[in-house]
Amino acid sequence: MEKKRFILDGTHNRAVDEDKIKQLTTFLSKLNKEGLTDELKAKGLKLVKAISPLELSMAEQSLIDDGMDPAELRTLCEIHMMVLKDELEKLKSNISKGHLLFTMVEEHDLILGFLDEIEKTTKEILSMDKYDANREEFRKIPELALNLLNAEPHHRREENVLFPEVEAKGVTGPTRIMRMEHEGLRKKKKALRELGDAVATMDFEEYKTELKKISGEIVYELRDHIFKENYILYPTALETITSEEKWAEMKERCDLLGYCTFTPNELVFNIE
Repeated sequence: MEKKRFILDGTHNRAVDEDKIKQLTTFLSKLNKEGLTDELKAKGLKLVKAISPLELSMAEQSLIDDGMDPAELRTLCEIHMMVLKDELEKLKSNISKGHLLFTMVEEHDLILGFLDEIEKTTKEILSMDKYDANREEFRKIPELALNLLNAEPHHRREENVLFPEVEAKGVTGPTRIMRMEHEGLRKKKKALRELGDAVATMDFEEYKTELKKISGEIVYELRDHIFKENYILYPTALETITSEEKWAEMKERCDLLGYCTFTPNELVFNIE
């Protein structure tokens, strides 16, 4: 017999299947030990198709509470994104290129690219025995951290325009979580920039330890954050805010708040 219980997500009572959470937790633990084999990939796809985002979050949190490094959960997030890829394309197909959500999704893609670079550069630095001022990897860390800090206009548009309108429709749980994550990530992005600037004055092993910790947390947490916005929050916003006039008015407010240094010009100026 399936075991289910209800939890409060901020707006609705939702049932979660504890047996599924247990199965997923076991799978994640095995994935962490063995890596992504074809067998585990197939099993992961099957599991992810059968669970809700809430159940996935609960399984991940269970492992983190047991001491697993959050960065090691990336593979499951990738599997989940494979399953839901068509859902994001469906969202984009329902809105125009000038729609504020279209721009936000495109900005997310660029931010995910920065995270890939941070992960790759961190791995290269961790394999080194000493600091070398001539290696470009040491210049890239503060530059990439600055790119993440330059995403602040994206977050302001969410916090000051999108979130309040979603909340006005009675959906408050997801936006509350997103705001909390924004605050935590702001501090970590700033810490990564400061660490990158300080490498020449630090003990190299201490630097590597700090870099592994901070970059690992940012990469995992921001990928997870983007995943939740793309696949949960943005579709919810599109479903609950049905007035085209309201979306147009929201876009005007977003324009006044401004865009990121990396936002493509064709999206800022709505160039077809």
